Amino acid sequence: MGMTLSYPRILGWISCALSLLISSWFQVAIATSQAPNIVLIISDDQAWTDYGFMGHEIIQTPHLDRLASQSVWFDRGYVPTALCRPSLMTLATGHYAHRHGVTGNDPSPKYAPQGSKIEQQRRAELISFLNQFDSLPAALARSGYLTHQSGKWWEGSFAQGGFTHGMTRGFPEPGGRHGDDGLTIGREGLGPIREFVDHAMTSEQPFFLWYAPFLPHTPHNPPERLLNRYRDKVDSLQVAKYYAMCTWFDETCGSLLELIDEKGIRENTLVIYVTDNGWIQHPEKNGYAPRSKQTPYEGGIRTPIMFRWPGQFKASHRSELVSSIDLYPTILSAAGLPFPNGLPGLDLVESMRGSLPLARKQLFGEGFAHDIADINKPEASLLYRWTIQGRWKLLLTYDGEVNRYQSSHPRDIPGPQLFDLESDPHERHNLADQQPAKVRLLAESLANWYPLKERKTLAPLP
Repeated sequence: MGMTLSYPRILGWISCALSLLISSWFQVAIATSQAPNIVLIISDDQAWTDYGFMGHEIIQTPHLDRLASQSVWFDRGYVPTALCRPSLMTLATGHYAHRHGVTGNDPSPKYAPQGSKIEQQRRAELISFLNQFDSLPAALARSGYLTHQSGKWWEGSFAQGGFTHGMTRGFPEPGGRHGDDGLTIGREGLGPIREFVDHAMTSEQPFFLWYAPFLPHTPHNPPERLLNRYRDKVDSLQVAKYYAMCTWFDETCGSLLELIDEKGIRENTLVIYVTDNGWIQHPEKNGYAPRSKQTPYEGGIRTPIMFRWPGQFKASHRSELVSSIDLYPTILSAAGLPFPNGLPGLDLVESMRGSLPLARKQLFGEGFAHDIADINKPEASLLYRWTIQGRWKLLLTYDGEVNRYQSSHPRDIPGPQLFDLESDPHERHNLADQQPAKVRLLAESLANWYPLKERKTLAPLP
């Protein structure tokens, strides 16, 4: 016998469903109205020493100095990988390069000649790796944020990355390798960001800004007014140009922070600062010096990391170990959103709110060749694994394949490298032979962190 539904009962069910829908929408609306705006500033190729607030005696960075004075800032920040594309992919996914799979900037031209069909296929496959993860901008957008990409972005168009708005057209568009139209931001003003912020405020939605300008990255072509500040302060024109680029980048950060103030939204805006990887300017050529970009030395992986959130975080200077891998969970937590289980980074919010010490005692990282030998096998391009515990840093070297940039990776030290960063922050003295027990202990922790299935090591355990 069939059940007969009365008209009042149907109306009751519809009313109940509408009530639940309206309640759900209202809760989301309340959450987004209280959610902070988030501004992520990403410097491109800048040494950890090259700021006034980090003690540099020549480079002028007044706007970032002021930001540091208003922030919780960590002077012992790191990126797990000292190369821009894998480093940015870590920010977008919250995972190490050996997990997200984008270990280098390009598929190796040795196996995929430039311009060939197979190269195009491998570039497309690398971009598809982001689809395995809930990207940071996508997670925020799904929860009511408007999200904007500008500057460096390698993983296709801004829309493919999960942004609601942006500048980069991306591969396979012309010039889409690492940002195309987005690379004009900063160097040619902040117009697109201003328009986006106005749109977000008119829409009454919280926003997320990915500000990754092509600064102080090459080409080192600063305005003459800035270059003139440094011409007579250093012996090398190349160094003077790089110093001027750091100041140019600082000026754009000042303009961005002024925009936040002009709009009256400073109190409800979380500003975060990090560098994608380090850079030490070579004094004689337009390029980087040894032990900087692409390397696991401090000059390649160390960066100050800052968080400014008025009323939430009390400004302070801290020296605990933090990593760019912490930014994914920290940003989602600040937005009041859950994040996936199994992320290797830490949520830093409660520690910064309460000025509480971090639970972390050890950091891990890795280094791969610029050119990816096998996009499905990270170990094929693995050059380094490293860990820092307290004052001690262990660096192990591996025989992954290098195609271009071989001079960046001489791998002429056959054994482990152990440094006391407290007394030797520039890693001039290898203490591995004097501290075999410490080397063994740290090497075991590296094996537990990233167990290699296949390896021929140039750094056998002692």
